[in-house]
Amino acid sequence: MDTPQRPGRYYDLVLGAFVCVLLCSNLIGVKKIAAVDLPLYGLLVFGAGNLFFPISYLFGDVLTEVYGYARARRVVWTGFAALAFASVQSAVVVGLPPAEAFTDQDKLEWAFGSTWRIAGASLIAYFCGEFANSFTIAKLKILTRGRWLPLRTISSTAIGEAVDSVIFYPLAFYGVWSNQMLVSVLFANYVIKVGWEVLATPLTVRLIRWLKAKEGLDPYDTDTNFTPFSLRV
Repeated sequence: MDTPQRPGRYYDLVLGAFVCVLLCSNLIGVKKIAAVDLPLYGLLVFGAGNLFFPISYLFGDVLTEVYGYARARRVVWTGFAALAFASVQSAVVVGLPPAEAFTDQDKLEWAFGSTWRIAGASLIAYFCGEFANSFTIAKLKILTRGRWLPLRTISSTAIGEAVDSVIFYPLAFYGVWSNQMLVSVLFANYVIKVGWEVLATPLTVRLIRWLKAKEGLDPYDTDTNFTPFSLRV
């Protein structure tokens, strides 16, 4: 049996950075930030996690471009497992009876007491959005024959974030918020996340090109099985 080729010396570091950003973004997501007062919209309010969550899509672009869809798929599953464990861990810790001397149970519940509806919506949206992002950039790479890298990274993120947002907000808040608020928040947060990726594009492109040169890799997923339900490379 052939021994699988190692993906590259920096692969594990990018994987670790991806999972770290993902977990930290969800950890700080309870913080709400009030930004500018926009005409025809009102006060723009968004979750703090939206400032950092788009970095996971940046790493998703890097992983697919440099290491290929199959290895990026393993990283998406790793992130999914980490998020699921964090959700279960939070629920267990919040649900355990506090000691009499512990007087901050209400603060703990505020920070880590997401409902199962929100946690489930987050997991489903992440799974679908990240795979849509990786699939899009892999297919665009083949279609463009490796050209127009900035356009590919922006396009894949725009599609991935759209899938993520359209799934998460209705699953988490339909019936809790008014339909107008739901659409308004969904749109505003989507624009923020995609705008962040556009601003970060020069950094993304430089990182991809640097890693390709260091790793000696530039795969094209012409014969790849694009099912998300596999861990095979």
